[in-house]
Formats: sequence, structure tokens, C-alpha cells
Amino acid sequence: MDTTIANSPVSLTAGAVKEIKRLMNEPGFDKAQYLRVGVKGGGCSGMSYILGFDAKEGNDKEFEIESIPCIINKSHELYLAGMEIDWSEGLDNRGFTFSNPNASSTCGCGTSFAV
Repeated sequence: MDTTIANSPVSLTAGAVKEIKRLMNEPGFDKAQYLRVGVKGGGCSGMSYILGFDAKEGNDKEFEIESIPCIINKSHELYLAGMEIDWSEGLDNRGFTFSNPNASSTCGCGTSFAV
């Protein structure tokens, strides 16, 4: 069974790529981990984004962005297709931000959405 997809379901800005690669180059980083992009129930608007390093599971699709090995649960693609992940260095807003064309509404914190 082929779990690799040719096109990335999400995109990363140059700032996000730089920050993720910085994290991957930290001492002690487990090189066997993938960048997991996903969703989970909860948050102000009903669903929250997942972004972190994780092991690949049976229901995951694998893809790569700028030499970053990524995974997404197949059932999450519906909610995240076309999403852009950015890294913000602002004084009052430092962290990853999500621009999701599938979200019907988002909360003020930017990490929760509804479809």
C-alpha cells in the first residue's frame, strides 16, 4: 500500500520552513519523527490544529515539504486541504499561524476553527 502523496495537502511559508528546520536541528531531536499536521476536536470554534513531531501511524499519508518529512491522517485532509502554515515573530504574536480556506469561522487565537 502506497502512503506517499505527490502533492502536499498543506503548504509552509519560508518562515515556517526556517523555524521547523531550526527545531529539527536542535540537539536530541529524534530524526525518525515526522511533522504531523492535523486536527482534533475542541477549542473555541470546535476544532483545533495539530502541528508537532510524531511517529507515523497506519492511517497516515506521507509527504515532503522542503526536505521536511510530513504526515497527515487521511481523514484530516478534508479539513486541511489548501491550508498555509506560517511562522510569526511579532511582539504580541509569536508562533505558528494557520490560514485555512476550509474554515467557515476561526477564533481570535487563530488555533481553532469551524467548518
